[in-house]
Amino acid sequence: MGQSNMKEIAIVAYQQSDCVSDAGAANEVELIIPVLGKVFEQVGITNAQDVDFVCSGSCDYLQGAAFAFVMGVDALGAVPPIKESHVEMDAAWALYESMLKIRMGHAESALIYGFGKSSPGELPNVLSQQLDPYYLAPLWVDTISLAAMQARLMLDQGLITERDMAEVVARSRRNAQGNPHAQLGGDVSAEDVLAQQTYVSPLRKADICPVSDGASAVVIATVEKAREWGVPYAVISGIDHCIETHNLGVRDLTDSISTRRAAANAGVGDGRVDVAELYAPFSHQEIILSRALELGEDTRVNPSGGVLAGNLMMASGLSRIGEVFNRIVAGEAQRGVAHATSGPCLQHNLVTVLEKGETA
Repeated sequence: MGQSNMKEIAIVAYQQSDCVSDAGAANEVELIIPVLGKVFEQVGITNAQDVDFVCSGSCDYLQGAAFAFVMGVDALGAVPPIKESHVEMDAAWALYESMLKIRMGHAESALIYGFGKSSPGELPNVLSQQLDPYYLAPLWVDTISLAAMQARLMLDQGLITERDMAEVVARSRRNAQGNPHAQLGGDVSAEDVLAQQTYVSPLRKADICPVSDGASAVVIATVEKAREWGVPYAVISGIDHCIETHNLGVRDLTDSISTRRAAANAGVGDGRVDVAELYAPFSHQEIILSRALELGEDTRVNPSGGVLAGNLMMASGLSRIGEVFNRIVAGEAQRGVAHATSGPCLQHNLVTVLEKGETA
């Protein structure tokens, strides 16, 4: 979805909660409200009624109750009524829906938020419900085991080494030291990672993203509205998402064809990429994605630490977009790429291209 002959849409605000391993007694509403308050303040508005549309992303399976996302809506306030929607997946796709709403002329601005409290359950097992319901889901194959199989395929084919994976982890931990919201960070070397015992061969625990609780939020608007608000912004110059079959046996798990296609449709190759935030829940997947996006050596990959430093389930994809926005409005980048994923072994992928706005 490019910008030609259409109104330009920009990100004007982004906020995220800290990634914590266990939010304790705090419920989803209590995780969301502080983030919404900060994002409203960033734009200079007071509540959800000040935007034209609201869309959220979450997963009822994390809370273990049907229509559990409705409780999260309590964070917005019940009166006066608003135009609101929800996607049962990462909030990056809620941003996509919100862009369509603006493109259709039904809104000029939108609030998008995602949230998840994963700590009460066993997330790798919960996510097995994303698998094919007839053949794979009944086996309860967890996400870590599937990712380990993917990594083993890559190692056996000589596409990566265990040191390559360890280097990804070490860079993530070092970068996360500059991210106040990160759950894991520190001065870690590849040797430190390689010294760890394997957890699910060939993966070590450091190769696997942590389970995190929290929320994130973004406000988007037409460029005209952004200028009216008088806030720095980053233009969304392209966005697209593609999905691959749920049958893992007919996919090339060592590549991400859907990411390649989404990147081509979003126009990733049309210019220099200064920064990229990739939703790679496992270290080897960052390598797959970097290759699929054809990122150069001069592209800064996951300067926030990425999801290996903290994974807000159902919000981390939106946070990748927000992190690129942060780099652009801070003057650290002119153009960046954000990636979000859903499903086993990078099944469904969304790619967003952001560029500096005139007032950024």
